[in-house]
Amino acid sequence: MSHVRVTASVVTDDTGIRVRIPAILVEQNGQCMALEPLVDYLIANSQARSHDWMTKLCQVVGMLLDYMATNHVHFERPQDLFETFVQRVYTGTIGEDGRDPSGLYWLPRRTKTAKQLLNNLSDFSDWMHAKCGAEPLNPWRQATGYEQRLNWAAFVHKSERSFLGHLDSYEDAAEAAKQARNTRQRRTPTGDLGETKVFPDDRFMELLFVGFAVPGKQDSPDIVERYDWRGICIAILMHWGGLRVSEPFHLWVSDVMVNPLNADEAMVRVYHPIDGAAPKDFRGPDRRLLPNREAYLKARYPGYPPRNRETGNRKAGWKNPKLDDTTQNYMHVHWFPAGIAGRLFLQAWKLYMYQRMRARIGADRHPFLFVSFRGAQRGEPYTIDAYRDAHKRAVRRIGLVPAKMNGTTEHGHRHAYGQRTRRGEVDNIVTQKGLHHKSIDSQAVYTEPSISQVTKALEVATDALAAGQSLPMVSGLDAFTLAERKEQKRYLTRRRNSHE
Repeated sequence: MSHVRVTASVVTDDTGIRVRIPAILVEQNGQCMALEPLVDYLIANSQARSHDWMTKLCQVVGMLLDYMATNHVHFERPQDLFETFVQRVYTGTIGEDGRDPSGLYWLPRRTKTAKQLLNNLSDFSDWMHAKCGAEPLNPWRQATGYEQRLNWAAFVHKSERSFLGHLDSYEDAAEAAKQARNTRQRRTPTGDLGETKVFPDDRFMELLFVGFAVPGKQDSPDIVERYDWRGICIAILMHWGGLRVSEPFHLWVSDVMVNPLNADEAMVRVYHPIDGAAPKDFRGPDRRLLPNREAYLKARYPGYPPRNRETGNRKAGWKNPKLDDTTQNYMHVHWFPAGIAGRLFLQAWKLYMYQRMRARIGADRHPFLFVSFRGAQRGEPYTIDAYRDAHKRAVRRIGLVPAKMNGTTEHGHRHAYGQRTRRGEVDNIVTQKGLHHKSIDSQAVYTEPSISQVTKALEVATDALAAGQSLPMVSGLDAFTLAERKEQKRYLTRRRNSHE
């Protein structure tokens, strides 16, 4: 059996509405057909799961089909085949001699990546068992005592850090802890999140006004045409506003305004691409205001769905950040450093809008703020890929090398925002609001000290000890034991209360 991955448009009822999902076509008995259980599963999850999740599921299903095609003769039971398949996802299929008689030539995958793929496949197999009666590839079994302790520890860890953890059912958790998958997977290595790579703050202004200068027009007396104000706006939103690279691409023209409390600063709101409040300048056929942005786009700008629903280069991801307002469903951009960031963005935004006016690109086609100025895409929503290319060129113009390890990619700006809050001794809750994290633990990667900073701090401490200064120190073992006892008491108290 051979297969190919495609993008499918599926119509499920008489409305004619198409659902675009990745799909797998298989060749069987000389005919090409869709793998229908996978299509049904993806459609059932199309509202709750991302397009990336669907793509990864299709990837691992395709891997399983390839593995079955070359190795099915060696196994009598599906579970045996799956158990060996799991091993090959981790280890790859290439032998020590560099050969692979199966012809798959898979390289070993990272443990974290492999676990995500295999968990998705196990869930799909469970769904097929429930819906179609198919034999599950990775059934549940009675967990060993060690596995039950691990399951309990995982539950307590998650519950303690969840905003709604007090609503968790300990009875349900007790039952869940007794179960484990038949095929066990590797444990993901744990440790620090790695050195934080940030864009250097002392080079940011140079990036804006040297890197984003338009080639050939650096010396133009016309300030509007001298710079790529669109690129400058996006860079400011990430570096001084803490946004992810995808989030500025959800902005509409109406989402930027003058701060009513300070006329020198811009106020920016990033609305949820689907459930964000719709502008009140347009009504539906029934003369009512439209309930959300998805409805607004469908009614006024057909052909332009929310960008997290798009596919291809128009797509812009949405990681469900913590919103500042759940009535209108938007994030407020918190400028840091306060003052200069909001003022500079306001001026850059005005000059960018002048560029749009000169190019005669209005908001009659779509409401998105950032647009393309060239070629066939003129007036269309600006793409993340196009901005990444522009950012790389800007980084090179100031003599830096664009690379993640250097902090000179787009995400380095968000890391710089987090590191700036740490240096400024900003409270963790305020940092969480600025980065719009749902969990306060999520910002650790943005605010933890780098290897070089830890080394410097220890060198200073070493010099202090050599000079005879006393440093307050706590035994690492004592601290660990104390924390462990507190965790045990907290857990026993919650378990006792759940049975009362």
